Amino acid sequence: MSDNAEKCKGLWVVIEQRHGKAAKVSLELLGEGRGLADKIGLDVTALLIGKNVTSMAEELIWHGADKVIIADDPVCKHYRTEVYTDIISIQAVRENPEIILFGATFMGRDLAPRVSARLKTGCMSDCTKLAIDEDSGYLVATKPFFGRDLMTDIICPFKRPQIATIRPGVIEMKKQNRQRQGEIVFSGINLREEYIKVKVVDTVSTASDSVPLDKAEKVVAGGMGVGNKEGFEMLQELSTLLGATVGATNLPVDEGWISEDYKIGQTGKTIRPKLYIGCGISGAVQHSAGMIDSEVIVAINSDPGADIFKFADYGIVGDINEVIPAIIKELKKTARKT
Repeated sequence: MSDNAEKCKGLWVVIEQRHGKAAKVSLELLGEGRGLADKIGLDVTALLIGKNVTSMAEELIWHGADKVIIADDPVCKHYRTEVYTDIISIQAVRENPEIILFGATFMGRDLAPRVSARLKTGCMSDCTKLAIDEDSGYLVATKPFFGRDLMTDIICPFKRPQIATIRPGVIEMKKQNRQRQGEIVFSGINLREEYIKVKVVDTVSTASDSVPLDKAEKVVAGGMGVGNKEGFEMLQELSTLLGATVGATNLPVDEGWISEDYKIGQTGKTIRPKLYIGCGISGAVQHSAGMIDSEVIVAINSDPGADIFKFADYGIVGDINEVIPAIIKELKKTARKT
């Protein structure tokens, strides 16, 4: 891959898909990439990999792609790092893109560093904001840094492509335009199953009764004020009654009270639910950065001076071990009446 930025062309978004449906973060990045590309005169390309995924191409064009490059092959049925890295790297060497964007998901965090190593360039990981520097035209990626209290801007001035992973939910999805037209091409890269080191023997689908955090319309989140793992069981009961999803701040996750999947904030997920209930949460920026755009924020905290009350729409000053059981009791009473 040439280090000469003048020879590079195009902004790419690597599309993550499950069962023929594009991940929300990929559609977010197409819209954001469209705006970035327009500032420096680039086309937007969606790179789509999988089996029986060709029918998805039109939707990607509607969301901002000028071109969709498709690798549709039985070898690509399941995500394997080796396969995806080979396809993206070979295609990038062929076409020399200026920028490649990945979602900061389990797949993107696994794939982007490997692609960057293969192409001998840098990787700006786990970013929360993207911009184009007006003077240099470089991609500027912003991310939390140093103890989660600071934000830093990162650039990749000497190598190409500029690669970044962006967290799901931090960018608002742009409206699709069904009038957009684009080009659909096939990669023509042939990978033979017998030469791939990792074999998929079986897949296991993990079912969950709750809606994923980034799609939930209602979220009940807990902080250190919840006290222990059992406290999150109480929050789970409340969320079940409300039809909500449980979330958490950093420290309960660090303590092992709840898994990493439920973390909200600068180092977790960014959410925009219609209703957010914060239980025992101080409101520090590490967490609030991930939920501040919620439509209605309700705070329950025993400390009347907690920062969360400064931006909450409704606040309850009290011990959550008294307040939440009382709410649960009333919800159950209402449910019985109906």
